[in-house]
Formats: sequence, C-alpha cells, structure tokens
Amino acid sequence: MDQGASRRRAVDLWKEGYERHMRAFAFANQDCDEQARDELLVAVELYSQSIEVCPTAEAYTFRGWALRSFGKIDEAIEECRRAIEVDPDFGNPYNDIGAYLISRGDLDEAIQWLEKAKSAARYEPRHYPYMNLGRVYESKGMVLKAVEEFEQALTLSQDPVSSESIRRSLAKLRTILN
Repeated sequence: MDQGASRRRAVDLWKEGYERHMRAFAFANQDCDEQARDELLVAVELYSQSIEVCPTAEAYTFRGWALRSFGKIDEAIEECRRAIEVDPDFGNPYNDIGAYLISRGDLDEAIQWLEKAKSAARYEPRHYPYMNLGRVYESKGMVLKAVEEFEQALTLSQDPVSSESIRRSLAKLRTILN
C-alpha cells in the first residue's frame, strides 16, 4: 500500500474507532456499563490498528482518551506524548495531558501542558485548555487568573453546553470578587 493509501486507511480506522468511542459514551449515559466497556475496547483496538497502518497524532490521542476511561492515566499520558512526537502542532494531546494531570491533582504540572495547548497551531475545540486552566486557577484560589481564562474560553467557545458551563463558572467567581 502506498503512503497516501495507508494514511487514508489509518484515518478510516481512526474514524471507526471514534464512532465506537462515542457510542460507548451513549451507553454510559444510559447506565449500560458493560456495553460501554465493550465499545471502548473495540475503539482501542481500532485506534491500535490505525496506528499500525500509519501512526497519527489523532489515533494516539484518542487511544489515550479511551485508556483514561479505564483509569489508565499513565498510559493515557504516554499515548499523548507519542501523539506529540508524531505531530507537535496538534493541540489535543497537550490539553489531554493537562486534564489527566488535573485529575491526579498535579495542578502546577498541568499548567505548562495547557499553555502549550493554547498556542498549538492545530486544535479544536480551542476553548478547552482555557476552561481547564480556569479550573486549575480556581482550585489554586487564583480567582482573577481563573476569570481571565474563563472569559477567553467564552470568546472561543462555539458549543452552547460549554458556553453555559463557562458562564456559570464566571458568575460564581465574580461573586467571590464582589
């Protein structure tokens, strides 16, 4: 298979893995934990097949995200590091590392990764690292910095659900400031 065909096949496998990954979330929201787990396992396998055909930052990042769903934070971080090696301009793995570190309570270490996500050339949805930084600064009691990050997230957000969450966070923080 030539390089172009390999890349297309890898992207197709990644997309199929992503569909299964999203199906897992739908099952989880319906309290169908076993079906969700099974879909995630299939997603991990499809991401792995994609990487075998042609390694992409997307497949590594999303495989990490799926592994995180199984509580494998260190493995998820390692997958994101591989993604960055493949494509340092892809912002998602930087944000994901930051989010995984937040979940472990490593707030100071998370900041550097979230800052890298903010400046990445290729990243959607761009508001996520700002939201995550807002949460970090809020947790650290740095209210003004948290407000700055949430305000920037709001200007970048195209998602009504995220925008509403950001507005609630800002309202709570502004109450603290008043």
